[in-house]
Amino acid sequence: MLKQLKEPFCYSRPSATEGDSRSNENSVSPKRKPKTKDAIGTLKRIWGYLIQHRSKLILVVAMIVVSTIFSLLGPYLAGTAIDHFFHENNSGFIPYLIWMAVVYALHAITMWLQNIWMIEISQQTITKMRRDLFNHMHKLPIPFFGKRQHGELMSRVTNDIENVSSSLNSSFIQLFSSVLLLVGIIGVMLTLSPILTLITFIVVPLMILGMKWITSQTGQLFRVQQRNLGDMNGFVEETLSGQRIVKAFSQERTVIEQFRIRNERIHASGFWAQTISGFIPKLMNGLNNLSFALIAGIGALLILEGSSITIGIIVIFAEFSRQFTRPLNDLANQWNTLLSAIAGAERVFHILDEEIEEADEKNTIKLHNIEGKVEFQNVSFAYGTESDALRDISFTAKKGETVAFVGPTGAGKTTLIGLLCRFYEPLSGQIQIDNYNINEVQRESLRSHMAFVLQDPFLFEGTIRENIRYGRLEATDEEVEAAAIQANAHSFIMRMKGSYEARLKLNGAGISQGQKQLIAIARAILASPTILVLDEATSSIDTITEIKIQEALQRLMKGRTSFVIAHRLNTIKQADQIIVLQDGRIIEKGSHDELVRHNGFFRKLVKSQFVLNE
Repeated sequence: MLKQLKEPFCYSRPSATEGDSRSNENSVSPKRKPKTKDAIGTLKRIWGYLIQHRSKLILVVAMIVVSTIFSLLGPYLAGTAIDHFFHENNSGFIPYLIWMAVVYALHAITMWLQNIWMIEISQQTITKMRRDLFNHMHKLPIPFFGKRQHGELMSRVTNDIENVSSSLNSSFIQLFSSVLLLVGIIGVMLTLSPILTLITFIVVPLMILGMKWITSQTGQLFRVQQRNLGDMNGFVEETLSGQRIVKAFSQERTVIEQFRIRNERIHASGFWAQTISGFIPKLMNGLNNLSFALIAGIGALLILEGSSITIGIIVIFAEFSRQFTRPLNDLANQWNTLLSAIAGAERVFHILDEEIEEADEKNTIKLHNIEGKVEFQNVSFAYGTESDALRDISFTAKKGETVAFVGPTGAGKTTLIGLLCRFYEPLSGQIQIDNYNINEVQRESLRSHMAFVLQDPFLFEGTIRENIRYGRLEATDEEVEAAAIQANAHSFIMRMKGSYEARLKLNGAGISQGQKQLIAIARAILASPTILVLDEATSSIDTITEIKIQEALQRLMKGRTSFVIAHRLNTIKQADQIIVLQDGRIIEKGSHDELVRHNGFFRKLVKSQFVLNE
């Protein structure tokens, strides 16, 4: 499938022909953090989130200890009550029953408390982890997003973190309480009867060997399952986004078949992960029954031979043998859940370990009131180690001038603007704004003086007013409407139900392309930028709407330094400068009339579009 077909400029990497195939991670960051590679390291990082709720964790641990004590007291009181019933003429039997009721009631209360507190801890932990991931994504450089499917990244924010959440709710309590219960059971059993304890331990090696084999298989399968799920989400997201192209080229059968293949991969990995992990309770139940039979049989023989073992002790051991295998069973089951969570957490931490956009130097400055003079001085740039995408680019855009970039696909037009935005850093040369080297300017400050009107404008889900106000969040309603009037958008907005409060669907679905463009222009007008970037804002627009858009653009460009990425050459006749790029170099430069008279490459481009009449 094609990558995302329609993405806003400056939020996507240049196309393959402009450096995509040459891009690599080294062009973003020369040094990368080590990635999460082992389960222990991942668990430590999860623990780093949990430990931030230290006081609540202490309460949970305290409740686990208390509930474990009550778990041990219950069977002991039951066995003691039985011995009193048989050997002491029912003396003290009723008080033991009352104590058992109290113990089991307190056990239920402590279990409820620890679950409630742990759910609160896990939800707070997951909330912070999700917030950290989302915030970190907004600090990553633009090329990072060009190399990954959007749906796959969404899967890490949703599915993978939810996987961690479901594990934290239960695994922490189960793992800790199971270990504590095992230690307590072994201690009590050794005190009551070392012989029966030894008999109980006969099944332990079988349990350990079985669990070891099962968990060794499921860990890898859960990782594959999460990876396949992320791939599926990415595929579905891009297919739905490109549905018009799918239908236009009659590729429904192709994408359905591709979906079937991915779906079967998830089915296969999920089936085997769940099937193999499902062996654990079957194995434990079988070994538990074996242990119970051995204790009952051998215990009865010992009683008949006059041993000090009583019926009550056998009852205690029978219950403890069940409890002994239960924590082992819980450990195995929770370990599988934990492996699944680790697989999800690894994918989350993999993104968190991605190198963020290079931080501004400490001595960088903020731009305040700038005039908008832009100068490229011998700028060269390359994606990775391949040939240069831009070579020795030099030109000056004076305050208020309009500079158009033209050239064949892959010439470097989009890369040039990306350098101006500081989405990339030049290999050599420098870019200046009002004689300030932009490498010495804070990125946020630099971009705050720019606005973009793209060929395919992006609108957010929300009201029209909110979409226009995105250009300047503190703007008043009057300023929003004034910007819409200047953009020739006010009239069609007022005809809509709800006018400025009319809600738009994602990316403006439900309104025309021209109306979306007018809203985007209003957003740029509201931002009141010093530098403006236009990416052929009138392409694929009907003639009447194009006239409105051109009028709005002329108002927007007035007095501002404007850079136009031009595809239709008849739209840039009034540009102060036209820069012709080819293979990353400037081959021609001048006004429209000068370049046409020059009879060079630009003239050939004009003739190819049937603009020049000869």
